[in-house]
Amino acid sequence: MKVSLRWLRDYLQIDLPPEQIGDILTGTGLEVEGIEEKESIPGGLAGIVVGKVVECGKHPNADRLSLTKVDVGHQELLSIVCGAPNVAADQKVLVATVGTMLHPTEGEPFKIKKGKIRGEVSEGMICAEDEIGLGTDHDGIMVLPEDTPIGKPAAEVFELQSDHVFEIGLTPNRSDATNHLGVAFDLAAALRVNHDSNAEVAQPDLSAFEAQNGSEVTVEVKDPELCPRYAGLVLKDLKIGPSPDWMQDRLRAVDVRPINNVVDITNYVLHEMGQPLHAFDLEKIGGSKVIVQTLPEGTEFISLDETTRKLRSEDLMICDGNNKPMCIAGVFGGLNSGVTDKTTAIFLESAHFDAGSVRRTSMSHNLRTDAAKIFEKGSDPNIAADALKRAALLMQEYAGATISSQLIDHYPKPINPLPVRVRYQRINELIGIEIAPDKVHAILETMNMDIIERYADSFVVGVPTNKSDVTREVDVIEEVLRIFGFNNVPTPSEITTAMVVAPDPDPVALRDMVGDLLIANGFHEMMALSLSESKYYGGGPGADRVDGLVYINNTSNVHLDIMRPDLLMSGLEAVKHNANRRNEDLKLFEFGRAYKLDGEKYQEDNRLSILLTGRHTAESWHGGNSSEPVSFYTLKAAVNLVLNRLGISGFQTEEAPNETYSYGLRYRRGPMVIVDLGRVRDEICTSAGCEAEVLFATFHWDNLLRVLPKKRMKMQELNKYPTVRRDLALVVDKSVKFADLERLAFKSEKKLLTYVNLFDVYENEEQLGESKKSYALSFILENQEKTLTDKEVDKAMNRISGAFTAQLGAELRR
Repeated sequence: MKVSLRWLRDYLQIDLPPEQIGDILTGTGLEVEGIEEKESIPGGLAGIVVGKVVECGKHPNADRLSLTKVDVGHQELLSIVCGAPNVAADQKVLVATVGTMLHPTEGEPFKIKKGKIRGEVSEGMICAEDEIGLGTDHDGIMVLPEDTPIGKPAAEVFELQSDHVFEIGLTPNRSDATNHLGVAFDLAAALRVNHDSNAEVAQPDLSAFEAQNGSEVTVEVKDPELCPRYAGLVLKDLKIGPSPDWMQDRLRAVDVRPINNVVDITNYVLHEMGQPLHAFDLEKIGGSKVIVQTLPEGTEFISLDETTRKLRSEDLMICDGNNKPMCIAGVFGGLNSGVTDKTTAIFLESAHFDAGSVRRTSMSHNLRTDAAKIFEKGSDPNIAADALKRAALLMQEYAGATISSQLIDHYPKPINPLPVRVRYQRINELIGIEIAPDKVHAILETMNMDIIERYADSFVVGVPTNKSDVTREVDVIEEVLRIFGFNNVPTPSEITTAMVVAPDPDPVALRDMVGDLLIANGFHEMMALSLSESKYYGGGPGADRVDGLVYINNTSNVHLDIMRPDLLMSGLEAVKHNANRRNEDLKLFEFGRAYKLDGEKYQEDNRLSILLTGRHTAESWHGGNSSEPVSFYTLKAAVNLVLNRLGISGFQTEEAPNETYSYGLRYRRGPMVIVDLGRVRDEICTSAGCEAEVLFATFHWDNLLRVLPKKRMKMQELNKYPTVRRDLALVVDKSVKFADLERLAFKSEKKLLTYVNLFDVYENEEQLGESKKSYALSFILENQEKTLTDKEVDKAMNRISGAFTAQLGAELRR
């Protein structure tokens, strides 16, 4: 939110430097993220002064140029070559001295330099209106009144004033500070409490407002819950035109583009008082009646941006007497009811709408207007009429308007200040310092929060209606602390803390360890939304709800309607996002949660996902296997790397579920699934917009922690005796997996066998037979106490090969 210092000074006499004001505002909770100096004319006419043309004659080398001597208050006259036809002696003119940066009305800025023009020295420039950004006239130089003092800066001649604009990071709970008056009240309170000031906020004078009898427009509010207050006024004899310069300057300072006097005044009151207004062309209100109501689902409405929108049945609308929608209440106006250059009479609306209703409507139609941002924070219902009066008086003065009706005010249930009981002891406990009761009362009163009742240990305060988020004792205490000053709370000299014992195993430490391991092996960590789209799982708009999914009511993005049941689809979305940016070689991992509904019970499961696509590394002249595509075995190696680092072994292996993977493995310990890994099915990738082959693994992290061994690190002395390698070529059924052979080998030879490796797979039905394949395996054997003999090795290998033959039907290839 932007706040203009010059605008603030309309209500509050304050001469402090902008930087100090920014510090004070930040101390009250209105964090100033930046201060920008703005000038009504670019460059602020710096370097331009008043000069007097003492001499003026023809240039010897150019018919259209003049040689002048100009007095700008220096000891010596300036020699200036001038091309204007109207330059003459004894004129008072504007002179841009050497080194001045000029900002013309059109074109790029340029710097005045000393130089020669057609052989004659020129030490400056006599300026025309458009050359310094004051207008568009270029017929000749500007001639000033004769009594203008020589040497006077042009900025003082034209009374230019710079402004400082504060960029405030307004938090959602500060509904009272969405406008300049609200900020002024906070600033005045801080000055009075902490800076020995008698600062008072001067509010706009509304005493000149006079309403007329009767009304040409009647109002009916059919849903007072969504619209507790609706006020309006008829203004006639309007003359649409530009708003005054000072108002345009104020609006530009806060990044609002001036349009015309009527629209500018409504925007001005919005940023001054925090009350959105809306002007309807009186002639376009059918039946001379305004109806505040909802309309049937799917009703079409053409908004100001010429977009046809289909309304929801919950959208509150401002309609005319023919039930024709004119405006989305508190959000956006309609194309066919707004003010145009031909408008001469308006119905001016000032209302208070339910914050939740406006927020849902604004989000669903993706209309983030200034009015909606204020209403959804919670506007003040008790300033609606005053804002109307303020706007009407401004339109009288700057648009020639006449007030032609009484002030219509539909307010059946007035909203009064909220009484909140506050305990003195609780104030001291939460703030951390004892504040005298009288001091507390004084702070609250500076914010117009009246003390209703007083007791020995507590009091009751009336919270004004502009503070919609202050509803509890702790909220009032926060208000006290804001104005008392966070910096006035002393830092304790001692800090006490409790000893924290980490669980065993420590999930955080293990997560960090595994994350570091994967990063060290070339992976990048990603973090995706916990929200997903039900269409990925057979749901979506118009479809029945899918069992097991956790649905949510997401008004800001209706497509993200579920909590993700797995990490796969969000990973595929990341692949698509990167592929669209030509980043196709990915090694990603993510720690996250999966959500499901089991009957009536919600479950959250911690997961670790690993995702691979593209090549091992980028293409290189060096060649080699590094630039080949990643494969299932690349993924399996990464999974095994994690399990080995955690010391997990002894798990069973089976095929991964085919509804997710075209091929893959599942590791489990009994009924507990540890990890699924494999190649994602093409149709699943396509549903997420991915064209590449994707390899994906998901660890069931909670199960992984359950099977984690208590002693994850084993130390073993290096063997000083040599190892022995033996190879076997086996013909087995295609259903036999390497894992089956590996497990049986270790079961058959527990003492000497230390490692089994698969180094070749061969398939040929003509040579091997139908449904057969050949595995080439290597076995590493060793003894920690002596060198192995051939007899011992042969005996061990016979046990292994015999087990393969007896239990798996393997045949040895010779």
